[in-house]
Amino acid sequence: MNASTDPSTDAARGRSEQGVLRASIAATAVVAALGIVFGLLSGSFAIVFDGVYSLVDGVMTLVALLVSNLIATSTATDGVRRRLVERFTMGFWHLEPMVLGANGLLLTGAAVYAFLNAVDAFLTGGRVLHFDQAIVYAAVTLLICLGMGVFGLRANRRLRSDFVALDAKAWFMSAAITAALLVAFVLGLAVQGTAWAWISPYIDPTVLALVCLAIIPMPLGTIRRALADILLVTPPDLKAQVDAVAREIVARYGFLDYRAYVARVGRGRQIELAFIVPPGGAPQPVEYWDRLRDEIGDLIGGDTPDRWLTIVFTADPEWAD
Repeated sequence: MNASTDPSTDAARGRSEQGVLRASIAATAVVAALGIVFGLLSGSFAIVFDGVYSLVDGVMTLVALLVSNLIATSTATDGVRRRLVERFTMGFWHLEPMVLGANGLLLTGAAVYAFLNAVDAFLTGGRVLHFDQAIVYAAVTLLICLGMGVFGLRANRRLRSDFVALDAKAWFMSAAITAALLVAFVLGLAVQGTAWAWISPYIDPTVLALVCLAIIPMPLGTIRRALADILLVTPPDLKAQVDAVAREIVARYGFLDYRAYVARVGRGRQIELAFIVPPGGAPQPVEYWDRLRDEIGDLIGGDTPDRWLTIVFTADPEWAD
């Protein structure tokens, strides 16, 4: 396994990531409470769904925060890190795609359920709403969602965290939901007492159904990426990079061949390289092979605590396969 060139940098990154997620959890709790309370007061299932959607997202963000903390702690240099490594020698990278995938599935499932409820409400005569209360909720929540989405997006330019990226995407998705609700509620209030008043009961289920149709596909990319990481699907770009370095080393040192095994697990990169050396060659001291490993590691790059690099040399091809 590689050693970090600057563990303090990765620890600081972890703390910043956790700070963004903590702020998101606090804001999510506020939005969820507003949604459930105002939804019940106004009689809008769309607002209740918005609150429940935020609540689910907040719970998953809390789980993401716990995983982020574990990953940051396991790559630190203090006594806590040593105790964790003794119990979890392979690290915690594998938890990241699990959380991301579960988050995406839950958000998609919530949207599908809400869509079915919207269709049922539309077919049974719609819902009567108190539009003034609904408008107040939508306006306040829209400002919060947009503010948190921009905050997460800007923070992630430096952090480059999948957790923060998904969290920012979720805030913008919530903002889209709330903006659609606001437009619909203003329209519903405007038609009160007019010849178009008959459409009022159908506004809530209609806008909810349209919003759900729009947001259901959004987490699919995250789910697909998480599934690829869980199944250890080889990322083509990383494999090509490692293959190029291995071929260069084989040609430079006269090795017979090599075997490369790479995978991406969340933020972690797992790389295993086995070089097949000619049998009967002159013996070399251990320091020689260590220097060669350092050279290969430098050529591959990305020497951070999130890189797991194993390099072996053998004259028996069966040990490499």
